[in-house]
Amino acid sequence: MSTTQLFPTPLDPTGRAPRALFNYAAGEWVRGAGTGTPLHHAVTGAMIAEAGSGGLDFGAMVQHARTVGGPALRAMTFHQRARMLKALAQFLMARVEGYYAVSAATGATRRDGWVDIEGGIGTLFAYASRGRREFPDEPFHVEGPTEALSKGGTFVGRHICVPLEGVAVHINAFNFPVWGMLEKLAPTLLAGVPAIVKPATVTSFLTEAVFAGIIESGILPAGSVQLICGSAGDLLDHLDEQCAVAFTGSASTALLLRQRPAIMQQNVRFNAEADSLNFSMLGPDATPGTEEFALFIREVTNEMTAKAGQKCTAIRRTLVPANLMEEVGAALAARLGGVVIGDPAVEGVRMGPLAGQAQVGEVQRAVDAIGRDTELVYGEVGLPDVTGADAARGAFYPILLFASRDPFNRTAPHDVEAFGPVNTLMPYTSVDEAIALAKRGRGSLVGSVFTADDAVARTVALGTAAHHGRLLLANRHTAKESTGHGSPLPHLVHGGPGRAGGGEEMGGARGVLHFMQRTALQGSPTTLSHVVREYMPGAATTGDAVHPFRKHFEELAIGETYHTPSRTITDEDVDRFSELSGDHFYAHQSDAMARQGVFERKVAHGYFVLSASAGLFVDPAPGPVLANYGLEGLRFVKPVYPGDAIHARLTCKQKTAKETPPDGIPQGVVAWDVEVRNQTDEPVAVYTILTLVRRLAS
Repeated sequence: MSTTQLFPTPLDPTGRAPRALFNYAAGEWVRGAGTGTPLHHAVTGAMIAEAGSGGLDFGAMVQHARTVGGPALRAMTFHQRARMLKALAQFLMARVEGYYAVSAATGATRRDGWVDIEGGIGTLFAYASRGRREFPDEPFHVEGPTEALSKGGTFVGRHICVPLEGVAVHINAFNFPVWGMLEKLAPTLLAGVPAIVKPATVTSFLTEAVFAGIIESGILPAGSVQLICGSAGDLLDHLDEQCAVAFTGSASTALLLRQRPAIMQQNVRFNAEADSLNFSMLGPDATPGTEEFALFIREVTNEMTAKAGQKCTAIRRTLVPANLMEEVGAALAARLGGVVIGDPAVEGVRMGPLAGQAQVGEVQRAVDAIGRDTELVYGEVGLPDVTGADAARGAFYPILLFASRDPFNRTAPHDVEAFGPVNTLMPYTSVDEAIALAKRGRGSLVGSVFTADDAVARTVALGTAAHHGRLLLANRHTAKESTGHGSPLPHLVHGGPGRAGGGEEMGGARGVLHFMQRTALQGSPTTLSHVVREYMPGAATTGDAVHPFRKHFEELAIGETYHTPSRTITDEDVDRFSELSGDHFYAHQSDAMARQGVFERKVAHGYFVLSASAGLFVDPAPGPVLANYGLEGLRFVKPVYPGDAIHARLTCKQKTAKETPPDGIPQGVVAWDVEVRNQTDEPVAVYTILTLVRRLAS
């Protein structure tokens, strides 16, 4: 059954026909049994759906992931999984307008929805790209170089990373129901591990809509993903040592989950990303009239109002030079005064409501605590003036700016987070004092400093890095392209120490490896080369009369080696290369000049040795080799002098097939281990060369 038939009306914003959300368990769409949790439109307050998971067999869901999804994903290579993520991203991107329509019920503006929906899909694209670039076309990952474990080289070590054989449980927060799901799914699926997604109930209707698209696409193998809209029940009790939990939410909930017996006794991997009291600092040089001052005011305003302040990365504590407190307060008040609150569907509205009435109560309780230690310098507690909606019916909350005149002794702003459009100004009298205030957050996801003084940026970065997962060093030079204080990126880690949860998500390859087991392999170079399908120095080699450059991609074998004839380097060679390249470095000019440095006498250019070695092993006639693709790990380990004779050993190290573009030539990348030696068989240069080689098959 298609999702169009399954979900004929995803939401009825009038509240006339709320429906029960679906769970997706063991390959089937299932409504929860019994009474569900009512879900309300954040703008109108109307009931739009019910979410429940009653009757679900959570143990069966875990078993389905283990026995169906896991084997299917592990049978795929990283490159196949990466192509899968790209196809899924393209499928979802073609349907974003439908997701925006559902997102409106969460209170999100179009800008908020863009970050959540297209930002989440963008994470799929990012990991699809990294999967092809940074991981092999194998179901496992080889990490780091070969480790020599013996003098003779017959006993070596290598680290491999293989997918966990359980399931990853993703427990997400309410504020980003799409991005929260996709930023966890991308590295998990790329690692080859199935997932069970548990969104926060209050906005689970949007997660369900996008998840329905994932299933409708038919792109993922059966059992790869499952969905729970409602309580997770005893799900965590069915996990074991091959499983992982990735949690986003409050620190208190994270603590409860960590203490579950199955988590503790089975050593289930647990990663927490918790809300934190992030800081932003105005540098002492960034006075009114400077570009940095204007950027700071704009960024603080944006972080207070984007998603109505419901961001785990939002600025909660704003550190300002003591002599600028009044001017900063006035500038923020002027800018915040231009923010129109109301129904995001109405033209000109820049901030919508909170996600639900429960959040309004939670924010108010936090504001009450903060207010006892501060003074309110902008906004009024109570129902705000709104455009196009009824503030009393929706989950609207006012923008509030507090000031703490004694931030070292009045501690509420360092201890209490109001998860809404609320921020506190704090004065500092020195950069060291600002650093001390930043640390009072006891671990945060992100901090930022706006300064044109690179010395200040360095001092703040090194002084606060141990307490933060990410730091933005902002100035006029980054302004046009910076993604801002509050935007986690798939390339960089998202997480932080202490109150921020102590975990890390995303971060490129780091996020993938969280769902894999790192194992040290020990053995002979030949055995390990066979296991990981990559030649290691000292492994047995093969060869025949056919030059390797006359062979197609499929015909080459890992470990196949070609030994070149030798060439004697002459004084004339060195002089001619100097003239041709323009490299007249003194050590290449004469014996006397060379002895002024580290060489015994006139020395050959390293790049001439590299070029001469290529001349020894390249087969010049047209054939399967299409082009030189690159060079890696080049080291010149011993000088080559005129009169020395060099020869090279070329060994097929690794092979990676490439996708064939339309009307393109089928090809693959072959990595060759190259070792150039002199007449006494000492290595003088080592490197890896990459070639594009024609494939027999497309």
